[in-house]
This record gives sequence, C-alpha cells and structure tokens, in this order.
Amino acid sequence: MATRIKIDQVEPAGYRAILGLEKFIESTPLTKTHKDLIKIRASQINGCAFCIDMHTKEARTAGETEQRIYALNAWRDTQFFTKEERAILALTEEVTLIGNHVKDETYQDALEALGESYLAQAILAIITINAWNRIGITTQLIPA
Repeated sequence: MATRIKIDQVEPAGYRAILGLEKFIESTPLTKTHKDLIKIRASQINGCAFCIDMHTKEARTAGETEQRIYALNAWRDTQFFTKEERAILALTEEVTLIGNHVKDETYQDALEALGESYLAQAILAIITINAWNRIGITTQLIPA
C-alpha cells in the first residue's frame, strides 16, 4: 500500500482550514486525556491505522496507561473510565457512526456530565478527528 496524494501539498488552503480547527481544539479547556480518548476511539471505529498509531503514542507519552488504551474498545465493560470519560466515549461513538444518529440519552448524559461549553468543545474535537481519519484512510497514510 502506498500513500496517495498529499492533501497538504495539493490543497494547502483546505488542509490549513482543518489544521485551524485542530489548533482551536488544542486551545480549549478539554483535558489532554479527553482529547486522547476521543482521538483513539474514533480512529479505532474508523480503522485509521495512522491515527491510532499516532494518538496511542501521544497518550502514553502524556501518561495514559496501557490498560486503559487496550480496553478502550470495550470501555463499557470496565470500571477504568470516569463518568465524564464514559459520556465522552459514548458521544464519540455515536457522532463517529452518525448514520445511526446521536441518541437523546447519550446527548443528555454528556450534557449533564460535561456542561454546555465543554460538550460543544468535545463535539468539535470528535468532528475534527473524524475529518483527519477520513484524510488518513482515503490517502492511505501509513504509520511509521
């Protein structure tokens, strides 16, 4: 498998626009842990090997445990994640699989756990990693 076009070179303005959203997410109060969980879980669902590789490495460097990373795809069956993290993970899954829509219960749980502003930031973070996943998968980015 070879990498296809390089979006950042072929359409630099479009790439910079997505990068701008990423920079906004980095400037928000979303914790590093929450951002990492969003990025890893969405990337697992989408099957983006490049992003899974990148974001699990970043999470480990930031102090995330191997146990939680390995259990992320079965988070509902563990006690490793906080109420807020569970709300974020449920929301991440439903936004990523948007064809099934976001259930009212999932949204309300996230709103109660996170508050309105933090929820908005989490939604934007989920949308952003999904955009990156689609770039990575479509252009066949390969982990080093």
